[in-house]
Formats: sequence, structure tokens, C-alpha cells
Amino acid sequence: MIWGSVTDPAQHAAVASVNPWRYNAHPEVWLILVAAGAGYWYAVTRIAPRVAGRGVTAVTRRQVTWFVAGLLVLWVASDWPIHDFAEDYLYSAHMVEHLLISLVAPPMLLLGIPDWLTRWLLRPRSVSGAVRVLCRPLVAAALFNAVVALAHAPFYVDFTLSHHFWHFWAHLLLFVVSMLMWFPVVNRLPEYPTMSPPLKMVYLFLQSIIPNVPVAFLTLSTGVVYSFYAHVPRPFAISALTDQQVAGAIMKVGGTILLWSIILVVFFRWYAAEERADRAEQAEFRTMAARTNAAVGAAESELAGLADPASSQGADIPEVLTWDHVVQELARSQPAKPGDLNAQGP
Repeated sequence: MIWGSVTDPAQHAAVASVNPWRYNAHPEVWLILVAAGAGYWYAVTRIAPRVAGRGVTAVTRRQVTWFVAGLLVLWVASDWPIHDFAEDYLYSAHMVEHLLISLVAPPMLLLGIPDWLTRWLLRPRSVSGAVRVLCRPLVAAALFNAVVALAHAPFYVDFTLSHHFWHFWAHLLLFVVSMLMWFPVVNRLPEYPTMSPPLKMVYLFLQSIIPNVPVAFLTLSTGVVYSFYAHVPRPFAISALTDQQVAGAIMKVGGTILLWSIILVVFFRWYAAEERADRAEQAEFRTMAARTNAAVGAAESELAGLADPASSQGADIPEVLTWDHVVQELARSQPAKPGDLNAQGP
């Protein structure tokens, strides 16, 4: 990594007059996040009793934690100091902002929304129809990667950074397509697009591979790609080219670590579920085998009880009968008395 230095006296003066840590308030960010939190609270406390139905938990503590964490990530990405560094000084800070908006906050927010609330939000036929189409894995992945590619185009970056209004809508577009990309990974509703665990792993793996194109574009370039960052003050004594390379490394390493970590979580959960299913199947098989053996034993006992008792007396007779056997049997038997013969009748 090559760290730049400021050599022009005019640049020294410009840098000296800049305070990158100067606090700037962003009330529009606060308003949006407070409105989202208030809407979530209203839904789970006021709408849930009418929509969720009896016996359905409106929201779990885990879901609330996920949603609040997602809002906090958006706040960190969109407020001071990261947002100010990104807009005024460092493209690397801009890349951190994009990673938080696209790969961290969306899955958290989706995990925090209960199933009944998802159905209620998507109840208009036009909205549900659009989600069924746009959230198909291939469509969602194509939209997401197209916007990511556009977000790294020089004309797009220079234009949006030079016009704050359009920069806001650029971030909103990135957030929306990120929500579409994450929806089939997180969704549990059968009526909307979802995937099996193996497909989720392949899907997320591709999301970590495709951005290698803009990464190479940033890290291998011998000049500053974005003219906006070539002319901003550099108070941290880092050159625009080094800042650009750091941004590419953040996108590659940070994005890969995030996505591959989620892939590992999906794999271990899938493996644990398969193990539980196998153990349950084996336990059921053993139970059925024990019941079958018990039924067979009971049937054999019943058949033995219905058999002729006299037939059991011949069970000790050998297959080959000799004279010695006859003599032994006659010796054990008692001769009949004359009175017994008369009592038997003719």
C-alpha cells in the first residue's frame, strides 16, 4: 500500500483548513429511521391484533432485535461520520457505506419482520405480483448486480456525489435491489420465492464472485477512476489512488467475509436439520420394529394357546424310535386296574 503525501503549498493550506471530524447533523436520516421504527411499533402493537389472528405471536424478541439492529446499521451508514467522510473525502468510506446498506442492513430488517406482517404489507395484488416476479433468485440477482455495477461506473459516481439529491436516490435504489436480492434467502412464506439451503449457498456464493469485476477495475487501475475524489481535500495524507485501492479491497474482502459467513451459517443449520431428521427417522424405525416384534410375539403366543394340548406331549418323542425308547415308556406307565376297565364301559 502506497501512502500519498501533500506537496503543493496550496494543497497544504486547503488541508489545514479542513476538519474532517466536524460534526454535521442529518435530520432527514433521523426522520426516516424514526418513522420506520414507529411504523414497526404501530404494526406489532395495533395492527397485529386485527391481522395476525388468535394464538399467533405478534412479534418475538429475536425479531425485534433483528429489526432494531438493521435500523442502527442504516443509521451508522447514513449519518456522521461515515456519510460525511464518504461524500467529502474518501471513496473507501463510501464503499463501507455501500456494504452496510446492501449486505448488512437488508437481511437484518427482513429477519425482523414477522410472517403475518410480510403478508399484510404485500396484500395488494399489484405488490404481491411484483414481489413474486422481482424476487425470483435469477431476477433478483440480475437486478442487484446490475445496480452494483452501475454504482461503480465513473459517470454515475461523479454525478451522484456532485448532486446530493440524486445521491440520496442512488442509495435508495441500492437498498431496494438489495432487499429484493435478500428476500428469497430469508423468506419463509411458501407463496413467495424461496430456496432450499443448498441453493441459498450457491446463490450467495455467486453474489461474492460477480463483484470481482468492479474490484479489479478499482484495484488494478493505474490512475484515479473518479474525478470527484481526485479533487477533494485529503486531510488524512492518503492519496486518491491509494484510497481507491483500499475501497476495492474493502469491497472484495469485506463483502466476501460477510457473504461467506452467512453461507457457513446456512450450511451448519442445514446440516443440523438433516441430522435431526435422520435421528427422528431412525427412532421412528426402531419404534415400529419394536411394535412389530411385540405383535408377532403376541400372535405366536395366542396360536400356541389355541393348539391341541395333547400335541405337546409328543414333543419329546425322537424322530427315530428304538426298542429302548419303548421299554422306557412302558416302565413309566402304570398298568390299568380291572375296576378301571369296567368303569369305562363297553
